Amino acid sequence: MTQKSKNLICLWYDHDAEGAARFYAQTFPHSSVDAVHRAPADYPSGKEGDVLTVEFTVLGVACIGLNGGHAFKHSEAFSFQVATGSQAETDQYWNAIVDNGGEESQCGWCKDRWGISWQITPTVLTEAFTHPDKAAAKRAFEAMMGMQKIDIATIEAALRA
Repeated sequence: MTQKSKNLICLWYDHDAEGAARFYAQTFPHSSVDAVHRAPADYPSGKEGDVLTVEFTVLGVACIGLNGGHAFKHSEAFSFQVATGSQAETDQYWNAIVDNGGEESQCGWCKDRWGISWQITPTVLTEAFTHPDKAAAKRAFEAMMGMQKIDIATIEAALRA
């Protein structure tokens, strides 16, 4: 194994870790598929020669995808949080995930077609929550609560209101 790091995020997939890794590599900068490893023998959810693990990087974070079968499902208890600097960048990542078989959720969260949760979070939103004017922070927070994909202009307007 050619691991880049001793500490990897291991993500369990039913069977398509390689497809997920390739999508992430195409979608996000500083992302790549680093190695694909095949099973040396049959195992409970696959056969010898099937893709067993995929080493990949997402936005500079080392990960390994394990094709483990249907035993475990992803939940929102784990998510990738992607800080974006503009509405265009927010739209780009959100739309890539949702338009590739994913689903929208609330407050900047969405889920990819493999069940991994993503928080596409403009830095403006994070700054709004920590704004020294507590009333402004509250308005921005309340505006966000009604959103799926974050609308930066609406957050900025709430701060100014």
